[in-house]
Amino acid sequence: MKSVDFKEWLSGMDRLSRGQREAVIAEMAGQVELELGVKVIEASVGDTPSCPHCQSQKLHRWGHDSGLQRYRCCGCARTFNALTDTPLARLHYREKWIKYQQAMLDGLSIRDAAKACGIAKNTSLQWRHRFLRTAAAQKPAKMTGIVEADETFFLESKKGQRNIDRKARKRGGTASKRGLSAEQIPVLVVRDRHGETADFILGKVDAEQVKQVLKPLLNQDTLLCTDGALVYKAVAKQEHITHRPVNLAAGKRVIGGVYHVQNVNAYHSRLKKWMGKFNGVATHYLANYLGWHRMKDRFGENTSPADWLANAINRTGQFQQRCAT
Repeated sequence: MKSVDFKEWLSGMDRLSRGQREAVIAEMAGQVELELGVKVIEASVGDTPSCPHCQSQKLHRWGHDSGLQRYRCCGCARTFNALTDTPLARLHYREKWIKYQQAMLDGLSIRDAAKACGIAKNTSLQWRHRFLRTAAAQKPAKMTGIVEADETFFLESKKGQRNIDRKARKRGGTASKRGLSAEQIPVLVVRDRHGETADFILGKVDAEQVKQVLKPLLNQDTLLCTDGALVYKAVAKQEHITHRPVNLAAGKRVIGGVYHVQNVNAYHSRLKKWMGKFNGVATHYLANYLGWHRMKDRFGENTSPADWLANAINRTGQFQQRCAT
């Protein structure tokens, strides 16, 4: 717009009604967020983008698509942009993605996030789990030093399913049986003293399943701290890992001032408290919510909506913070 035209447009602002001014402000805010979102998305491919189909770096620029640079591969002749082959491919309303990431940082429910962003509830549901797909898979490959492991349990939930094999209960309800049962979903949380955390949804807490998740995570130099459950003793013996069990039943919480499971139990407490505000998480989506909490717990207030958007589309497998303005 020319300077003269802009001044003429600006001079007409005082003739707008309150509702019209609010609509203009909202539209301008959406454009600013769209520009920031596009900047974050384009940065995800780096200085030397490669074809997501054949990994070739011999590319031609091939126009634009909704503000994003499109490329054509010289190797396979297919076209793509920065979102191709990411969880966010083919999602609409990019101008609202930054605001939706803020809603997730604030821990809003699906309905509240939809209301805050002006989108449909079903769109909010789809976005939430597409944005969390990368976070759910981001776990440390190895842990070092003293590592604590303990299991916690979540009530099985079939929320959202039309046909279930039991009587429906209120969201966030209680199990029909006391104690552990098939209604409880075990989640093994493994955490080292550096704050690295991994969690695994198990079919049941037995030596075979615990070994399957702990073996690639630990090595023989690791010192494993757990409660007195025999399953951990068996796994540590099989894998030749130094094991320091803490007999919580006997009131012993710390051994030698160093060996304990207080870090992992504190993490359980934070996880359960945070998960409680969603009034029951569908078991089908439990891994996504576990990944969501891992990111919030690890990085806290030191992240921005732009960081979370960048993380949702990154291909490195590790969370990377950026400074986006």
